[in-house]
Amino acid sequence: MMATNGKEACGLNGDVPSVSSNGSSDAFTNKSHSFVVNGAAAEASSHSKLQNGGAGRDERFTFSSQPTIEDIRRMQAEFTDERNWNQFHQPRNLLLAMVGEVGEVSELFQWRGEVAEGLPDWTESEREHLAHELSDVMIYLVELAEKCHVDLPQAVLRKMALNRQKYPASKVHGSAKKYTEYKD
Repeated sequence: MMATNGKEACGLNGDVPSVSSNGSSDAFTNKSHSFVVNGAAAEASSHSKLQNGGAGRDERFTFSSQPTIEDIRRMQAEFTDERNWNQFHQPRNLLLAMVGEVGEVSELFQWRGEVAEGLPDWTESEREHLAHELSDVMIYLVELAEKCHVDLPQAVLRKMALNRQKYPASKVHGSAKKYTEYKD
């Protein structure tokens, strides 16, 4: 597992920031947060099920706006610098560490069969373990991108534009085929 010093910054210990669909973040509250969807305020518990599909179809899970990817990069760079670990954090090593962390995420899903969105059958401890492992993956991904000089937010924008070309909604709506299987 990857060690970080960002426990408080990441809203662990049951603290979840208040967020709105415009990405603004308010002070941390305990175990619940408010959000705005399509102009209407709603209250949600961190233990509630996600409501994608069904009556709450317009409501979607959203990430908090803080920390940004750049904030995460800076926190991890500081953490690594403080420990003199840059000598070990070269692209190949970071990639292999990230793959190991993806394996740890996989272990949490192994033998469970299909898992419903929002993880309604998971305990709070299992959810927290997943949050830790996913955080490790993201931290390694961000550091790998930094070491490779890839501006991740800009790369995502370019990749999404390519995906829109490869998978036009008018052709692929409701289908899981690969783009090479579609005929013009």
